[in-house]
Amino acid sequence: MMKKLLLILSCIVFFTCSKNENNSNCNFLLDVGVNLTVNLNLPQFNQLLFPGNSVRVEGQGNEGIILYRLNSATLYAWDGADPNHTPSACSALSIETDGETVTCGCDDGNAYLLATGTFFGDNPPPCTLKPYRVEAIGNNTFIVSN
Repeated sequence: MMKKLLLILSCIVFFTCSKNENNSNCNFLLDVGVNLTVNLNLPQFNQLLFPGNSVRVEGQGNEGIILYRLNSATLYAWDGADPNHTPSACSALSIETDGETVTCGCDDGNAYLLATGTFFGDNPPPCTLKPYRVEAIGNNTFIVSN
């Protein structure tokens, strides 16, 4: 009886433990310290008052930070570098005219949705956009950090 119980517990532990999902291909971006205050009342961030708009902030993260306003309550912050490329001249992401997608300048032209950080297209690469923490501190002001 004890052997059966031990076997059952061993099987439960073995099959319920998840495998390590850390993909070694997702280590291109540096873990750069980010501490940015975003006041939507300032002209450079004013378009973020409206859902579906995005703004790039240089001098933060790996290749800047891309801010995206999903709805009246949600602001996202993503690293401005393509997570599926080693840092290079083409790995910086550009905001498309729709304001809702970004694309890298490399030959593969990886595109990502700013609402989810996921790849947009066929044959997705292994990594999604690198997110940063966004905390509302009142009066249309947010802190972006990691």
